Amino acid sequence: MKKLLITTALAAGVLSYAGGFRVSLQGVKQLAMAHTSAHAEDASVTFFNPAGMSFIPAKLSVVAGGFGAINKVTFQNLSTLQSAETDNPIGTPLYAAVAYKVTDDVSLGFNFATPFGSTIQWPSTWEGAEMVQKMELKSFFFQPMVSFKLAPWASFGASYIYAKGKVDWDKAITGYGGSLNINDEKASGSGFGFGFYFQPNDKLDLNVAYRSPIDMKAKNGTATFNVPKSLYPNLGIDANGQDKFKATLPLVDEYTLGATYKITPKWLVSADFNYTGWSRYERLTLDFEHAPVGNQPTDPTVLVTPKKFKNTKTFRLGTQYMFNDMIAGRLGAYYDESPYSNENFIPETPSFNSYVITAGLGFKFNKLGVDIAGAYAMPQSRQVNNTYYNFVGQAKAKAYYFGLGLSYNAF
Repeated sequence: MKKLLITTALAAGVLSYAGGFRVSLQGVKQLAMAHTSAHAEDASVTFFNPAGMSFIPAKLSVVAGGFGAINKVTFQNLSTLQSAETDNPIGTPLYAAVAYKVTDDVSLGFNFATPFGSTIQWPSTWEGAEMVQKMELKSFFFQPMVSFKLAPWASFGASYIYAKGKVDWDKAITGYGGSLNINDEKASGSGFGFGFYFQPNDKLDLNVAYRSPIDMKAKNGTATFNVPKSLYPNLGIDANGQDKFKATLPLVDEYTLGATYKITPKWLVSADFNYTGWSRYERLTLDFEHAPVGNQPTDPTVLVTPKKFKNTKTFRLGTQYMFNDMIAGRLGAYYDESPYSNENFIPETPSFNSYVITAGLGFKFNKLGVDIAGAYAMPQSRQVNNTYYNFVGQAKAKAYYFGLGLSYNAF
C-alpha cells in the first residue's frame, strides 16, 4: 500500500475553503456583517466572546439559528486533462445560546455550536481516490461560561469548551485491491476561551478574545478494510476485516480583535481581525493496533503524514443600517487566508485564499428578532503541486451560504 494517506480530520470541516477547516458560521446576524464579533445585542455574542454577555440589553436572552452551505470543488490534472468534481450534500451548521444576568455584575451563559463539519464526496474512481472518496464529519461544541462587569464600561468573561466529534471516511487502497473505511464517533477534546469587552461610550464597542487549542482525540476508532479475505492475516485484522486506531487532531487557537462604531444612531460599522495558529498542525500521526500500514521503520503500525500548515490572518468589515425601528439592512466582506501552500494541498479539507461577500436583513417584533443572511465565497484557484502524494493539477471551488436566526430578549 503506497503511502496510505490517513489524514483523518476527526472534527474538521470542509466547508471553509479558506482558513483550513474552521467554518465561520456561528451567528446569522454576525455573518450578514462579515461574521464580525463586537455585537452584544443578544446571546449570539457568547460564541465570539463570553465577556459580551455583560452588555446584552436584557436580563435573559436566548438565540438559535442554522445555516445551509452549498459548495463544490473541482480538480483537473493539467497533464492528462482528467477532471473530478465533488458531489456534496448541503451542510447544515447549527448554533444556540442562552445568557442570564444573575446580578448586575455577574452573567452566566451556555453556547452550543457546530463550528467544524460537513461532507465532501469525490467520485469513487478519481485519481485522488487513495486520499479520499467520501468524508463525513461532525462536531459539537458545548461551552458553559461566566462574565463579570469590571466597571460600567468593561467586562471579563471565560468559558470551558467540551468538544465531541465524528468521522466516517472512505478511501481506496489499490495496493490491496480494495478500500478502507475510517470511523470514530467518540472523538473528544476540551479547551477554554476568554475575553474582554468594552463600551467606553454609547457609540463604541471593543472586543478582545482568545480561544485555546483543542486536541481532538480518537482513542478507539475502527478501521474497516474491504479487501480480499486472503489478506486478513497479513494485515492482522479480525474476521470482520477490522482493526482499531488512535489519532489526535489539533484544533488550533484563535485570537480576535473587533470593534463596532455607531456613526449615527441608525448606522454602524464593524471590523474584525482574526489570527489563527495553524502552524501547530505540522503533522498528523495515526496509530493502528495491528495493521502494518504505517511508514515508520521502528513501528510499521504508525503512520505519520506531513501537514506543514502556517498561521493565518482574516480581515473582516461589515455594516448595518436601521431603516426604521423594525428593519435593519446589513452588508459585509472579508478576506480569509488558506493555511497551507500549493505544495501541501490536500483534497480531504480543500482550502483556498478567499474573498467573501455577505448580506442580510434583521427584523424586530418587540422582544423577538428574526435575522436572515447570505454569503457568496470567491475562492482563488490553486495550482496544486503536492509531490509527496504525486497530486498535481489545478483546483477550483465555489460556495454559497444562507442562514436563519431567531433571538428573544425576554426581560
